[in-house]
Amino acid sequence: MFFFIEFVMVAGILIKKIKCTTNIYQHLEKTSVLQETRTFNDTPVNPRKCIQILTKILYLINQGEQLVAREATDCFFAMTKLFQSKDVVLRRMVYLGIKELSSIAEDVIIVTSSLTKDMTGKEDLYRPSAIRALCSITDNTMLQAVERYMKQCIVDKNPAVSCAALVSSLRLASTAGDVVKRWANEAQEALNSDNIMVQYHALGLLYHIRKSDRLAVSKLVNKLTRNSMKSPYAVCMLIRIACKLIEEEDTSAEDMPTSPMFTFIESCLRHKSEMVIYEAAHAIVNLKNTNARVLSPAFSILQLFCSSPKATLRFAAVRTLNKVALIHTAAVTTCNLDLEGLITDSNRSVATLAITTLLKTGAESSVERLMKQISTFVAEISDEFKVVVVQAICALCSKYPRKHTVLMNFLSGMLREEGGLEYKTSIVDTIITIIEENAEAKESGLSHLCEFIEDCEHVSLAVRILHLLGKEGPFANTPSKYIRFIYNRVILESPIVRAAAVTALAQFGASCPALMDNILVLLSRCQMDPDDEVRDRATYYLHLLQSNKADLYKHYIIERETCSLTLLEKALTEHLNGDLTTSFDLSIVPKTAIVKEEVPNEAMLISNAPRAPKITREEESAARLSQLPGVQVLGPIHRTTPSIQLTESETEYTVQCIKHIFANHVVFQFDCLNTLPDQILENVRVELTLPEGFRTLAVIPCPKLPYNDLQMTYVIVEFPGDIVSSAATFGATLRFVVKDCDPNTGEPDSDNGYEEEYMLEDLDITVADQIQKSKKSNFQAAWDSADTEEWIEAEDTYSLAAITTLQNAVSLILKFLGLGPANLSEKVPEGTHTHTLLCSGTFRGGVEVLVRAKLALADGVTMQLTVRSTDSGVAELVSSAIG
Repeated sequence: MFFFIEFVMVAGILIKKIKCTTNIYQHLEKTSVLQETRTFNDTPVNPRKCIQILTKILYLINQGEQLVAREATDCFFAMTKLFQSKDVVLRRMVYLGIKELSSIAEDVIIVTSSLTKDMTGKEDLYRPSAIRALCSITDNTMLQAVERYMKQCIVDKNPAVSCAALVSSLRLASTAGDVVKRWANEAQEALNSDNIMVQYHALGLLYHIRKSDRLAVSKLVNKLTRNSMKSPYAVCMLIRIACKLIEEEDTSAEDMPTSPMFTFIESCLRHKSEMVIYEAAHAIVNLKNTNARVLSPAFSILQLFCSSPKATLRFAAVRTLNKVALIHTAAVTTCNLDLEGLITDSNRSVATLAITTLLKTGAESSVERLMKQISTFVAEISDEFKVVVVQAICALCSKYPRKHTVLMNFLSGMLREEGGLEYKTSIVDTIITIIEENAEAKESGLSHLCEFIEDCEHVSLAVRILHLLGKEGPFANTPSKYIRFIYNRVILESPIVRAAAVTALAQFGASCPALMDNILVLLSRCQMDPDDEVRDRATYYLHLLQSNKADLYKHYIIERETCSLTLLEKALTEHLNGDLTTSFDLSIVPKTAIVKEEVPNEAMLISNAPRAPKITREEESAARLSQLPGVQVLGPIHRTTPSIQLTESETEYTVQCIKHIFANHVVFQFDCLNTLPDQILENVRVELTLPEGFRTLAVIPCPKLPYNDLQMTYVIVEFPGDIVSSAATFGATLRFVVKDCDPNTGEPDSDNGYEEEYMLEDLDITVADQIQKSKKSNFQAAWDSADTEEWIEAEDTYSLAAITTLQNAVSLILKFLGLGPANLSEKVPEGTHTHTLLCSGTFRGGVEVLVRAKLALADGVTMQLTVRSTDSGVAELVSSAIG
């Protein structure tokens, strides 16, 4: 940020002087620019020419041009010759060059003396930039040499110098925290400055220094809340710190109004600065454990801002209301009249957020009216805003499934309009989600998608829709009507789409015996296709279908579940490094988890920047556990559970447990934290009291546990041979050696310590811990194919007297069994008295589990639970989990 500001201020002066509409730097070559740096050696220095060369270098670096170490070093040392010039603009460009090249060039420390001279000189135009450049090249060993100068600059009377020193100190704190902590007194003095930016940066540095000490942070906040701070930026930061303290204290809704921190935040609703007022309202509506009394003043402020003449306040208010619409629906509904007035707002960001908020909070009876209002609005906005509207419509359809006809027709109309790939993809995603979550919408949804691919110009969307047709089409009321749309793609489209269409045709043939003859004829025609991939697929599927073997249909056409590629790679690597006399078992590799990604609803957050690939919890755990001795022989991880607390959060020793489940073993990971500064713990381990059948294979202790340093200890336990006994409760005791130490240095007072133990809460291994969720592409087909002698069926009836709604019963079943519902979101339609829950998963060792729970609501909920599995022990264990 600082580089950008200075670059615009300095280099922009030159660009303004050039009356040219094109970018004069766009055709620069690195080699020629580096040769121009020889000009830096001229005597006397030509400031104007040198500034132009430095601007070119900085432009190339910020456009992604890579300089090797030798090039950067030569350029850096040539640049140091420019310190002999007194030109202010040239000097500031030199500082920018030093900062940019410091991470690439070698021996940059040589300019320390020149920068120190500038930061302590009398020329105020040099000093801030010199401070930032000096801190960018100074390492931990050299920082103490300039510590005295940094302290002086923090309390300097020039606000620019003080801000530069404070911000640079904040950046240094990540690498030299111990040194920066000694500057707390100077930061405290700067906090009393009359300059709003100095006060803001000083508070940021002070908080960063003290954030690990909760008591010190509380004292700082209490002191500052009693004194009115002049800087609105500092007050906004203080509000955020106070909110964090409230969250850490876990204050209840009843005690919230009496909390000093909350009282301060609420008082900021009456601040003279609109920025502070908004920050306070935003903080209150995002707090946990709130009630209507606490939220009312904040929502009144946001409602007032919705009618503000300032577009920034309207945007801020409606964006916040949009964010909390699903959390505080009743409170946001009171603002609906104001939001409807914003639909025609001249600022399209405000209008888009207003519409999406109304879609989230609107009543079922108002859906048609909202769609009419949106229809004229959507035609006037860009694709990125349309995407946000589509996402809100998806949420609305999940909320009111009976309105799927209105919403689906609206989406199909949007599909027929002009738009880019991202826009059309969002609509297709929404229609597919509606189809998966609402069985009644399947027929109309598939029809709309079939019409779309007739004129679809995007290959990726056509392939995806064909895949969906192959998966869902055979089980529609009249599957034959989709064949024409699919075969048209074989005739008219590109090779990629033709190949996907061939696969879809094969799925119809495998799932619909009545259509088999027609499918065989169509596939035989595809064998004459000019593309190799299409011909190979047609031949492959034709041979499978002509075999008349249902098992081949199931494993190679209907269900093609893929493994997690990352876990498969690791499992293969471990197999190659181990005993090669045994064959590799693919069934033990977990299937790819289905992750429904949360997409931000704010238009301002839409970005084309590439996202980092998401990894599952199991993949992350496998990388960490691979370093432990003895874990490699256990095989791949089946499941990693979320952490559970085994101690109170305020105790002197806190312990959390994470369970890593393998095929026949469980690795308990205990995250231990020592909160006593005058003690060091050594040989820290957890001793488990094992139920019958379990066996401890190894205990991996933590050698040393200093103050406030999170460390891990592990226990490897083997499951009993009897699967029914694998759900059990363990006793746990934390054992360690205590050594007293100096709180300031952390050094122990002596080498002698004493044994100590600390009782922990009991921990359980449940059925859900041992099951990895999965989703069948077609549950009914999988259930029917499991009605064979190879599969074991267990059935029982339960009375859930304490459960009063079907939705609560569904949530309870999924929680206790750890299975994935047949749909991504298992919601019970309102007003129904019966419901059938279909869910599936994989038990450790690769054992498949299918469950059907028929629920009936009367006095409580009655449930008939049917479990099918390839292992009798697993079937018995799952069927008894609820009881």
